[in-house]
Amino acid sequence: MAQGSGSARAVLALVLLCVLLHGDLAESKVYTVGDRGGWTLSSGGWSRGKRFRAGDVLLFKYGRGAHNVVAVNAAGYRSCSAPRGSRTYSSGNDRVTLSRGTNYFICSIPGHCGAGMKMAINAA
Repeated sequence: MAQGSGSARAVLALVLLCVLLHGDLAESKVYTVGDRGGWTLSSGGWSRGKRFRAGDVLLFKYGRGAHNVVAVNAAGYRSCSAPRGSRTYSSGNDRVTLSRGTNYFICSIPGHCGAGMKMAINAA
């Protein structure tokens, strides 16, 4: 009988864990980078005043071929260069899920990042 009770507790704990994880995911938000203007040379300051959480999604909208989005590390952000293995998005309608910590993005079209087309997003 004691063994059955332990199994019931384990199942209950697993169900509770699933509910908690689902609740956290359900609270994720989708943010359109640059709002109506989209991902442009002037959207670098767009994130100021916003609070992001791990699991939130950034939607990068831009004219395909005009820009791209590259997820980089801190060094790539500072130097406006994409380290080997960086993920590049180029559809013009890119969805990127934020990880906990600082997430760095640049446009790797020549001159764009240097002109300010980059952002660092901190997700709690």
